[in-house]
Amino acid sequence: MPAENAAHLLPLWTVIPFVGLLLSIALLPLRAHQFWESHRNKALVAALWSLPVVVYFLLARHETAELLHSMKDYVSFLLLLTALFIISGGIVIKGDIRATPAVNSGFLLTGAVLANFVGTTGASMLLIRPFLQTNSERRRTGHLPIFFIFLVSNIGGCLTPLGDPPLFMGFIKGVPFFWTLKLVPQWLVMVGLVLTVFYFYDRYQYEREERRDLIRDRELFIPLHLTGVVNLLWLAGVVSSLFMPFPRREGMLILMAVMSLVTSRRECRVANRFTYNPIVEVAVLFAGIFITMVPALVVLNTRAAELGINRPWQFFWLTGSLSSFLDNTPTYLAFLSMAQGLGLNGGIVGVPAAFLRAISVGAVFMGANSYIGNGPNFMVKVIAEEFNYRMPSFFGYMAYSAAVLVPLYFIQTLIFFR
Repeated sequence: MPAENAAHLLPLWTVIPFVGLLLSIALLPLRAHQFWESHRNKALVAALWSLPVVVYFLLARHETAELLHSMKDYVSFLLLLTALFIISGGIVIKGDIRATPAVNSGFLLTGAVLANFVGTTGASMLLIRPFLQTNSERRRTGHLPIFFIFLVSNIGGCLTPLGDPPLFMGFIKGVPFFWTLKLVPQWLVMVGLVLTVFYFYDRYQYEREERRDLIRDRELFIPLHLTGVVNLLWLAGVVSSLFMPFPRREGMLILMAVMSLVTSRRECRVANRFTYNPIVEVAVLFAGIFITMVPALVVLNTRAAELGINRPWQFFWLTGSLSSFLDNTPTYLAFLSMAQGLGLNGGIVGVPAAFLRAISVGAVFMGANSYIGNGPNFMVKVIAEEFNYRMPSFFGYMAYSAAVLVPLYFIQTLIFFR
């Protein structure tokens, strides 16, 4: 059955499991912390919310294509994240330099640039541990992983299709590889503003640190140096695999992950405190998300045009808002399809450049709005907790993103998307 007919036949309750899963992810860590610590229990919750959607689509056999397509995307999504996670886990950046606001800002800027070459996941996994270790002598550090998620895990990766999965999917759909370099003005404004906010806030916290902690930070100085260099070869293999079709791409990703495990020294992963805990959590929760979001995306693909969405700022905010809770890759594709369906003349895959810029920036930037907006967000959260950093709850994190990022989105709108 065509997608548009499927959407009109989908009952309203098919969207409820998706909403319920999101609420579970938000509330259970607060209300049932010990229960939520178990990956088995996370899988149980995800499975229970997914079951009604799976049963419905299996009974309506003519509509299973949407569900199967979503699971294919999930496999590609998870294998890419897993390969980058394993390979970067074998690369060790050791050292403990002074944890000044300027140094921390340099870490974040480096990560924002690096994300465009190794992806937001690769950059996050390479830099999060040395970033946290550098600041381990300080005490007022709760904001550091949050800004790291903002800049390295999300905002930084909008300049190449390698930076973030939505842009890679755009490349697969026909967007020229170097077109995303046209997003440099948006990148510069957003990265510059977030870094400015971070620098002054970190400086405020730095000045309130205990003197003995700052002395210890100066005394425990170890220059940064890189080990596990062989993994750079496997990282290059991951990058090259992105130009391959399914399923060769997925096979290449598996091969590169295996080669990293075989060739990396065990000491490197021990030094990185490497565990599979972060990627298991991502795998479990996003399996449920990719299943339960199918009805929402089907409806969006077919009915959103009826809502009068025909301005760049609308595409920016709607793509971004949904990317905060849906995976930003299918959200990007849904709004790209919607923009094509408007029938407007455009030189880039049938979409006006202004719309494509708004969709691209909204998907990448606003993935930072919640822990489930982008895959690396959860990974950074779990790793920070392993380093004994106190991470905020689901809603606590969103309070940070609302206070810091939302005003900057309005600035983006006024400058670029009116």
